[in-house]
Amino acid sequence: MARTPSGTGDRPQRGGGDRGPRGDRARRGGEGAPRDREESELVEKLVSINRVAKVVKGGRRFGFAALVVVGDQKGRVGHGAGKAREVPEAIRKATDQARRSMVRVPMREGRTLHHDVYGRFGAGKVVLRAASEGTGIIAGGPMRAIFEALGLKDVVGKSVGTSNPHNMVKACFAAFGGMSSPRAVAARRGKKVSEILGKRGEAAEARE
Repeated sequence: MARTPSGTGDRPQRGGGDRGPRGDRARRGGEGAPRDREESELVEKLVSINRVAKVVKGGRRFGFAALVVVGDQKGRVGHGAGKAREVPEAIRKATDQARRSMVRVPMREGRTLHHDVYGRFGAGKVVLRAASEGTGIIAGGPMRAIFEALGLKDVVGKSVGTSNPHNMVKACFAAFGGMSSPRAVAARRGKKVSEILGKRGEAAEARE
């Protein structure tokens, strides 16, 4: 008996059109594009990496602990710590945590702080001071990495406590938590910015 060529019949055709997961992805297109673009604009700075050893029966087992600071250089910054057996994995964990913990810090004219502030965490104590235009970043170590990721251009930072980078970073973020902008103070007191700052406030409102 002659065999008839196999036709489509009632069997569903595979592929084609925009059906299936591939078609769905094609239709969605750049659904996550804005978020990916935002993450690509973040600046990542490795503050410290520490090697630790655990003594086990067969010898010593090494691990790595990384501290990373992430910011968009436009007023948002975060920090994170990660531990792993390999350096790249520790940095990846720290970076993911830093992106999830980003906070917004009010800045004056997009270059410096609104006022001097003091921060403390454990034995870490830091003093952050606003500076005039052209001063630059006068700070070292972890604090410089935070300021650069945040986008500050004129600021003075001093650590008067421990030099442990973890405590210094957390003390710096504690100081950011006590930072207030003239707009926030005016809203809290039910006044205008010009009433809080005087002539400087009037000039700021005129620029806005």
